[in-house]
Amino acid sequence: MLHSYYTVKGYGEHEINIQKSRFIAYINCATTEEEAQEFIQKIKKQNWDATHNCSAYLIGENDHIQKANDDGEPSGTAGVPILEVLKKKHLKDTVVVITRYFGGIKLGAGGLIRAYGKSTSEGLQATGIAERKLMRVMHTKIDYTWLGKVENELRSSIYQIKDIKYIEDVEIETYVIESQTPQFFEWMTEMTNGKSQIAIGDTTYLEIDVI
Repeated sequence: MLHSYYTVKGYGEHEINIQKSRFIAYINCATTEEEAQEFIQKIKKQNWDATHNCSAYLIGENDHIQKANDDGEPSGTAGVPILEVLKKKHLKDTVVVITRYFGGIKLGAGGLIRAYGKSTSEGLQATGIAERKLMRVMHTKIDYTWLGKVENELRSSIYQIKDIKYIEDVEIETYVIESQTPQFFEWMTEMTNGKSQIAIGDTTYLEIDVI
């Protein structure tokens, strides 16, 4: 599993106008090729009257699934420019459809490449990009008398609280970067004078907004 990777925050759309043509970017997450194709077909059905619905997607830990479709535009002027933007931004598990309504002015090959690239870039910016970091969930059990101190220390630390369970003892679930688990053990043990029970939980990805 990757220690971290970038992807889009979710569904988004953004429209720009270039030489009287409308370019509408539709963007979404897709973890499988089936999901990507379903999204593309949905947008094509939604915009059945458009001149073109060009698309590209990049899926998998090692980008092993890459597809680009010009949908009637001159070869290499639409799908590939969309895909190249995804690659430049190091995005994974992302699908993009750019719908074009022709405005009567031909842009030429260079103009089309720039237009589809710009539409993709602005669409991604409007949708938002997130970094997904691989985290280990640490389970810390403490007596209620330690809750105030431990919670305050955690909230001002590099670690992030996932959940606090108020049971017989308090159980605090904390996101910790895998390589930092030994430091977390040491830090928590020292803070609680050895009065805490710390267990290692599952790994999961934590999503962090990228400005």
